Amino acid sequence: MSAGRAAAAPDAGRRVVYSYRGLTPPAELLTKVSQGRVGGIIFFAENISSAGQLAEVTAEFRRAAKGSLTLLTDQEGGQVNRVPGGPSASAKQVGAAADPAAAARAQGAAAAAALGGAGITGDLAPVLGVHRSAGDFLDAAQRSFSSDPKVVGDCGAAFIRAAQGAGISACAKHFPGLGAAPAGANTDLTPVTVDQSAATLQSVDMAPYVAAIAAGVRMVMPSWAVYPALDAANPAGMSRTILQSHLRGRLGFGGTIITDALEAGALAAYGSTGQRAVAAVRAGADLLCCSARDVAQGDEAAHALARAGL
Repeated sequence: MSAGRAAAAPDAGRRVVYSYRGLTPPAELLTKVSQGRVGGIIFFAENISSAGQLAEVTAEFRRAAKGSLTLLTDQEGGQVNRVPGGPSASAKQVGAAADPAAAARAQGAAAAAALGGAGITGDLAPVLGVHRSAGDFLDAAQRSFSSDPKVVGDCGAAFIRAAQGAGISACAKHFPGLGAAPAGANTDLTPVTVDQSAATLQSVDMAPYVAAIAAGVRMVMPSWAVYPALDAANPAGMSRTILQSHLRGRLGFGGTIITDALEAGALAAYGSTGQRAVAAVRAGADLLCCSARDVAQGDEAAHALARAGL
């Protein structure tokens, strides 16, 4: 890397959310944080033995940062909880409650209590997918509030207001929606195509995002699925049409766009980590999740952005 490009690397690194293996943060990652070369840290189950242990780790990262640092995990409720303490109810259970919005409010408050006590600043939840049929991709894991977009929107907004009211930034995901994905269509593992009309995507799948944005959601995560009716060539997280024309333009979202995992199997045809990072930022992403539990992955993304002048 030339001197000019090397000088740009710290700025590029601030777009990258790093991950690591095990319970103890590697010294090289703490050093990068102390140098202002990291945008955030995402924590997974293997990084957490207890809420108290995680609180010690997040405090160590904050000391290294000498200020604010984005510290993230997925605390959705149900099957996807990283930090002990709740919420126990899944999105499906919340949506089936007598008062879904009240149940979602309690879910968001419980997530915020668990994360706040452990020093986490952002929750990569709620999922706003409007599932289509029993047993499909989101419903099988109980990660969809409902097949009714209004119920999903009401629940998502209630979760977001509760979490953010307690000081935890929320993230609506996976835009424009994975509710129409069939069983087994997991972007973490394989390419996924959501073949719905533009009218359906706007009226059904994007509808809960209107409610989330009105609730002040601070982050939105696009999916890695391809939506041919909107952009046949690029997954949502690499599509300027989807991120700029729809999410920013038509829906008016002004917060942070954070990618799903850059190592996802859905991106097998889209080059290296560096190439994926550049494509996502050029499409409009603000933060890149490098979730392979490997500091070198984050470095590859940062170096590619620096070389591209991003």
